[in-house]
Amino acid sequence: LLEVRKLKPQLHVLYTDEVSLDILRPILEQLPQPPKHARIAVKPNLVVPRPSTSGATTDPKLVASIIGYLQEKGHSDIRIVEGSGVGDSTQRAFKICGYEQISRAYDVPLIDLKRDHAIRKPAHGLDIEVCQEVLESDFLINVPVLKAHCQTRLTCALKNLKGCIPDREKRRFHSLGLHRPIAALNTVVKSHWTIVDGIIGDLTFEEGGTPIHMGKLIIGTDPVLIDTYALQLLGYELSDVPYVSMAAAQGVGTTDLSKVEIKEHIHGERPPVVAQPANPVAERYKRFIDEREACSACYASLIYALRRYEQLHGALPRGLDLSIGQSFKSEVQNGSSQPVNAQANYGIGSCTSGSCPEHVPGCPPTAKQILTHLEAWLRDDH
Repeated sequence: LLEVRKLKPQLHVLYTDEVSLDILRPILEQLPQPPKHARIAVKPNLVVPRPSTSGATTDPKLVASIIGYLQEKGHSDIRIVEGSGVGDSTQRAFKICGYEQISRAYDVPLIDLKRDHAIRKPAHGLDIEVCQEVLESDFLINVPVLKAHCQTRLTCALKNLKGCIPDREKRRFHSLGLHRPIAALNTVVKSHWTIVDGIIGDLTFEEGGTPIHMGKLIIGTDPVLIDTYALQLLGYELSDVPYVSMAAAQGVGTTDLSKVEIKEHIHGERPPVVAQPANPVAERYKRFIDEREACSACYASLIYALRRYEQLHGALPRGLDLSIGQSFKSEVQNGSSQPVNAQANYGIGSCTSGSCPEHVPGCPPTAKQILTHLEAWLRDDH
C-alpha cells in the first residue's frame, strides 16, 4: 500500500495572492527534476501584449520564480519561448508583459517562435508543424493562464502549446476545429512541468478584459489531469471541451481525478482575501451576493458558476440571494439551530454552513459544485 501511495500522481494547488521563489520552492522540489544538463524551455502564455492584470497573460513574477529555482539548482541552459497570437507581435508582448526585464535580470534569452524554423511531425493522423526550438528542448515547462476561451471554452495546459507552432499552422488548427489538432499537438510536444497561473484569469475571453482574481496556482506533470481539474473550477464538464478527452485517449494523460492525490497548500494562515478587479460581467452579479471577507478562490468559483448558469439557462432569477465569506462563520447564535442570516437563502462554501438554510460545502467549492447546487435549488424553488 505504501508503494502504491508513492506512485500515485500528485496535483498541487497553492492558494496565494503573490508569487515568489520562497513560496514555490517547496512544491517544485516535489516534482521530477530536469536532467543535470538539460536544455530547458519555459513557455508562458503571452497571446497578446497585455499585462497579467488583464487576465490574458502569465504573471512575469511566476516565470521569474521558476527560473530562479532552476538556476538555484544549477541549471544554466534556460530560455523563455513563445509565439503570440496570429496578428500580434511576440516582441511587443515580451516588452509589455515584463519579460524583457526577466531576460536581463536572469540572463536568459527570449525566443520568438514566430521567427523560428518549423518541422513537420506526424501526430495521430495529422502532420503538424512545430517550432524547432521547442522540439530541440529537453525539458518543457508549460506556464499557462487559467481562463475562458471564446471557441473552446477553456484554455489552460493543453491549449497553451498552440503557441509552439507557426502562425500558418495556428490558422490551420482553426480550420480543423481546434480540438483534434490541440490533442494531437500534445502527443508531439510533451510538457514536463505544468504550472498554471490562476492568480488572475479571465471570465469570458482569452485576450483578457474581464479579469477575475482566483488566487491559486495549479502545479503538476499531467496536462490532461490539470485541464480536467480546471474544467471543474470553471463549471464545465469534460464533454464541454472535447480536446481534453481526446488527448487522454491519445495517451497524453488521464482525466480520472480519483487516481490523483490533490495536495492543497495555503500560503499564510488562510486563502487570500483580495478585492476583485472591476469588470462588467462580475459587476452584474453583485446584486445577488452578500460578500463578507470571501477568499478569492471561493468568490471566483461563485462568479464562474453564475456565468455558467446564465449560459445554460438564459438568466438568473431575480430573487436569488447568496451569502459568501468567512464572516458568516461567526453568525450562528449560541445554542440555536436557526440561521442568523435568514434573509439569505443559499450559502457558498463551508463558512456559511451554520448561517444559511442551504449551502454548498467546500473550502473552496469548485464552480461545477456550485452550479450543480444552484440548478437543484432553483429547480426545486420553481
